Amino acid sequence: MSSCHEPPKKEESHGCCGVPAAPEAPWWRHFDWLLWVSFVGVAIAFVGFYLDFHVGAPAWLNTLITSTVELMNTMWIGIALGVIALALLSQVPRELVMSALGTNKGKQGILRATMAGLLLDLCNHGILMVGAKLYERGASIGQVMAFLIASPWNSLSLTFIMIALMGWTWTLAFIGLSLVIAIIAGYAFDALVARGTLPKNPYQITDIDPNFSFWKQASASWSNTTIDRELIKTMLVSGIKDSRMVLRWMLFGVLLASAIRAWVPTEVFSTYFGPTMIGLFLTVVAATIIEVCSEGSTPIAADLLNRAGAPGNSFAFLMTGVSTDYTEIMVIRDVTKSWKIALFLPLLTVPQVLIIAWVLNVFV
Repeated sequence: MSSCHEPPKKEESHGCCGVPAAPEAPWWRHFDWLLWVSFVGVAIAFVGFYLDFHVGAPAWLNTLITSTVELMNTMWIGIALGVIALALLSQVPRELVMSALGTNKGKQGILRATMAGLLLDLCNHGILMVGAKLYERGASIGQVMAFLIASPWNSLSLTFIMIALMGWTWTLAFIGLSLVIAIIAGYAFDALVARGTLPKNPYQITDIDPNFSFWKQASASWSNTTIDRELIKTMLVSGIKDSRMVLRWMLFGVLLASAIRAWVPTEVFSTYFGPTMIGLFLTVVAATIIEVCSEGSTPIAADLLNRAGAPGNSFAFLMTGVSTDYTEIMVIRDVTKSWKIALFLPLLTVPQVLIIAWVLNVFV
């Protein structure tokens, strides 16, 4: 039915950066320090919060504990949905995934991946898990990038929050502009792969049978599937294992964001980051440094729009947080085994974001 390159053997990933350790290495080289140290830090914050240790504590400690709990309470649904999506994708044949997204080349594949990212209702941390699985199921680099760029704050649930905070006009404008960036970046990534600048996806299917029918194959696969307790257990275990590379950076990001909140008040963004070149520059720097989930970034972006009167800064804060998100960059690097692919994400998207943001500040 199809031919594909045999994917490289998967190496078990350990350590703070997901670098595989040799089998004969000591135990501490195999231990996932970033994942478990970050998990313990978050767990301590929750214990402190529910035992009221933060009450009467210094202001910075109170903010550190409460911010960690608030971020996790906001993000856990997206994380859980991401794990479930990974569990489901692990059971889907690669040919079905690729036929749904389109072929690896051409406009249709990029457009389908972009629309899939728009419609899938997950935050940026949940969507990373799905994007990683799509790469392993054979999607092109351009499709994966278009999918990731279009996804984070374009979820259906978050759209209603944006409408309440920003209004219909700005919400639709921001969503439309983000899709333009996703499509352009997707085309650019595939073009760079075609030129040999970036490595190809070793998992990709190079030839899909033109007579392959998505609906017939999906129906046949569903008919041959027996849903029982063992299958559900297998799927959940697979989803949890595949999500570890995202969870390690997500937990670390929560601690980092909470620490920054403890010393950098949110009001600074709305007070000093106005619609000027300096304000736009500071906004991009802040969005790059501060790791906030899509739900967490939306209220800050709304303040930049409504209180600072800087629609471009608002759009830049939302988009640059996605384009320069170190969690996303590190996960892409872990999945693709390529620093070049990971670093080309901000290289191709940030200039587009800055141009659009400047136009919004000056002409709107």
